[in-house]
Amino acid sequence: MYSVDYNNFHNMSQISSNTKNNNIILRNHSRNKRYKLAIKKAIKKYLLSLNSDKLQSSDLSNNLKNSLDNLSLVYKRIDKAVKRKVLHKNNAARKKRRLARMLK
Repeated sequence: MYSVDYNNFHNMSQISSNTKNNNIILRNHSRNKRYKLAIKKAIKKYLLSLNSDKLQSSDLSNNLKNSLDNLSLVYKRIDKAVKRKVLHKNNAARKKRRLARMLK
């Protein structure tokens, strides 16, 4: 996980509200990065399962089930990011549509 080192952040502002605002920005940045990283990892896992499905044509039903499970995990992560306002809803819809299209 990513963490922000607040001690090494040199804030030049003299106004306390600006200092607090900068701390909030850093906190939100690290939180948003965590959600985006989780989405990227889930997408990578889904794409790897799709590639393994294409390479191994035996036992298609099990491979398809594995890919669908990974796709639902990606959907879950994307929807949570939209709920937390890390991603815009149209951006999320576009990502989900493209990933679902790859399954066909």
